[in-house]
Order: sequence, then structure tokens, then C-alpha cells
Amino acid sequence: MFSFLSILLLLCSASATAQQDFGEVAFLNSGPAAAQAQKTAWSDQEKPILEQMRTLRKLPEDQRARTTKQLALRIRQLPAALNKVHLAYSLASLSTEGDLGQDTLQEVAATLADSIRERPVPASQNGPAGPYVELAELVRYEHVQVTLDDPQFADAMAKIEADELRHQHADFELVDLHGTKWALKDLRGEIVLVNFWATWCPPCRSEMPDLETLYKQFKKEGFVVLAISDEDASKVKPFIEEYKFSYPILLDPARKVNEQYNIEGIPKSFVYDRDGKLVAQAIDMRTKRQFLEMLAQAGLH
Repeated sequence: MFSFLSILLLLCSASATAQQDFGEVAFLNSGPAAAQAQKTAWSDQEKPILEQMRTLRKLPEDQRARTTKQLALRIRQLPAALNKVHLAYSLASLSTEGDLGQDTLQEVAATLADSIRERPVPASQNGPAGPYVELAELVRYEHVQVTLDDPQFADAMAKIEADELRHQHADFELVDLHGTKWALKDLRGEIVLVNFWATWCPPCRSEMPDLETLYKQFKKEGFVVLAISDEDASKVKPFIEEYKFSYPILLDPARKVNEQYNIEGIPKSFVYDRDGKLVAQAIDMRTKRQFLEMLAQAGLH
């Protein structure tokens, strides 16, 4: 998932004292301003791991899967510390981009669970800290198995269930780039994939050609893609025209629908069947094969 945390961990150079514990916790729990204000001192053991994480997106998928798994095992061998949580959290965020395989995701989840078991992170003002939410999403949507007896993890799982209920009853009306209004409730009888994306998001751009292919393949069978961006039309329209995507691109500059779905990291996708039931969702970039698995749950093959 393309989040501020992954940008910061992978692009920033960091220097600070290890005793600034409260600030480092804020780094995990707060928004961009707080995170930018807090820099981290990486040890000689941690720096090579961070450097390798910077290159993950450039690797072919099979090599990225192997490297991600190796990084998870290396992080797990680090001494208990908040930096270990930083690394495990960021690797988990990167691991859900595409199809790295169940074995890789299982090792990543085990490393994240171990890191926060060893060095718990206080909850934020808004609920469970980010690492607990990330781990809960891995368990729920990537089907990994972990054991973590922690109230924050339980709260994160409960929040996911509450969010799913809200997504099930979601409804919205937005206008696309051509001025056409689209309302989710009016699409009963169709299979609908709601996708949240942005032009600046590399994982979003990576999955869009597959969405286009699937849209063209299944459009006559009643398949609709509603791709929602919170950017202005002046940014979105030239991008869509350049890459010639034909599925509906909806604009949500006020972020009303983003907030309705509680979207914090993108891309995210939700599949509704012909009865309007939410049958699948993805917390990150999907491949064509993964999208097909989601659509199969709505009865589209």
C-alpha cells in the first residue's frame, strides 16, 4: 500500500537520538507533519536492510518475493527495538503490492507480529497504532496466520469488521471526467469494482492496465469499474488521456467518498456482486490474476 510511512522510510535519511522515544512513537502514529519532524538513527545492522528495501519496487516480481522474504527473516533477527518495528511495518506495507506469494506474506506477518510483541507501540489518539492495523489487514485480507495476544490487535480486527459493514452499506454519487453521474445504488444487476487511486501513486499506475484489460474483457457481461481519485480534473484528465484508459474515472476532490470508505492508503479496491453485496476487497495493488480471483467471488469468470 502506498502510504506516507513507506515513502518516509524508503526515501528519507535519518538522524536522531535513540532516547527520543515519544517522538519515534509519534512517527508511527501521526500524520506527515509529525513524521517529518521525527528522524531516526539507524544502526549498522539496520542500514543495509533499509537500503535494500529502497530497491524492492525495482525488482522483477519473483525476485522481489524472494528478497522480501529474506528481508523479513533478517529483520526478525534484529534486537527488540522501535527501529525493528519501523522496518517490519514498512516491509509489510510494501509486501502487499502485487502477488508475492503466501509464503512470503506469512514470513512478513510473523516478523511484524514478533517486532510489536517484543516492543509494543502505544495506541494513537484515533485507535490502534499503525503496525497493529497493518498486521490485522494481513490476517484478514492476505489470509496469513499469526498469534498476538494484544488489545490493540484485537481492536484493529474489530475495526476491520466495522469498516466492512460500513463498506457493505456504502452509497455515493460522483461525476466522471465526461460529466456523467454515477451512483453505486443504481448499479444493482452489475458487478462493480470500486477502485481508489491517484496519478502520483506508482502501485495505482501499475495495476491500471490490468483493470483496463479486465474492463474491456467483461464489460459486455455487466462489469463496471468505478475508479475514484481525490485529485482535481486538471491533473487526472491529461493522465487518463495519455494512457487511454476507458473505464469511468470519478472525481472526489472533497474526499467525501474517500472518507466514507475510510481510505488512508491507496490503491484499494472493493468488488460488489449483482445484488450489491460486498464480496471481496484488496488493501493494495493487485495483479490481473488477483483481480480475477476477486471477480470470481462475484460470479464473473
